[in-house]
Amino acid sequence: MSTEQTAAADGFAYTLTRTLNAPAAMVWRAWTNAEQYAQWAGAAAGSVEMDVRPGGAWKAMMVTPDGGQFPLTGSYLEVAENRRLVTGMDVPGKSEPATMVMELDEQDDQHTQIVLHQTCDTAEERDMAEQGSTMLLDSLSTFLAAKTQD
Repeated sequence: MSTEQTAAADGFAYTLTRTLNAPAAMVWRAWTNAEQYAQWAGAAAGSVEMDVRPGGAWKAMMVTPDGGQFPLTGSYLEVAENRRLVTGMDVPGKSEPATMVMELDEQDDQHTQIVLHQTCDTAEERDMAEQGSTMLLDSLSTFLAAKTQD
């Protein structure tokens, strides 16, 4: 996995790139199907709702490794099936959502490069978001590996 961090005039950004052992359609379904997302992303069973279309909403109750729970909500800003998903995440106390871009580039019928990009307001927010996104990619890789073994 490659990682890039930047500090720009408009914020602090990170980009994570990883090649997954799955076709783009399988990666897309894992990321946009509520049942599959709950299985790998650390969400409480039955808590994930997704209306995957521009302007559609999503929500999930995330479970931390120590058993704590916290709600996440947001909307879909851009949807290009099997290629690009731009999501906004509601942040308490902020008028604008935090935006994450997920891009898929199918390398061949069994490998897809995924790129996650997010810009945050502070270096601390960026580092926390990057850590969370790295954990998501680790879990997604494990989930897809198990699915391709089925």
